[in-house]
Amino acid sequence: MSEGAPNIIVADAHHVERWALMRAALWPEESIAEHREDILALLRQGDGKGITLLALDAREEAIGFAEVALRHDYVNGCETSPVVFLEGIYVDPNARRRGVAAALTRAAADWGRAKGCTEMASDADIANAASHGFHAAIGFAETERVVYFRRPIG
Repeated sequence: MSEGAPNIIVADAHHVERWALMRAALWPEESIAEHREDILALLRQGDGKGITLLALDAREEAIGFAEVALRHDYVNGCETSPVVFLEGIYVDPNARRRGVAAALTRAAADWGRAKGCTEMASDADIANAASHGFHAAIGFAETERVVYFRRPIG
């Protein structure tokens, strides 16, 4: 990636393949085909309740993404509704530590602000210390830790 701020755009159908590859790098438990299906569903949704932002380098190649949603339900640690929620964020390893994630997060916050939000939230697995550090580095403050439980009854 060449130096300079990335260009942040809204993802569309032209970006499905690259977006699916980056999603698979972030969430490897699903196949690329499953990610592609999820992306197509997101694009069909088009309800204004979510957006995917892409960071493009100087060659106009996607080097990162942020999937963002409006959450109207209770969001742990937040006091308002709706909340702009960072569902997922990824930057290619060779483009990290150059402000790409910060640019994506700023664009997500701007989108949320335009939708009437005054808070932004995110989450991470309780054991994912790297994600905790990342969130702190881009301005998030930890609000609480939660462990969920499940018991089959049927």
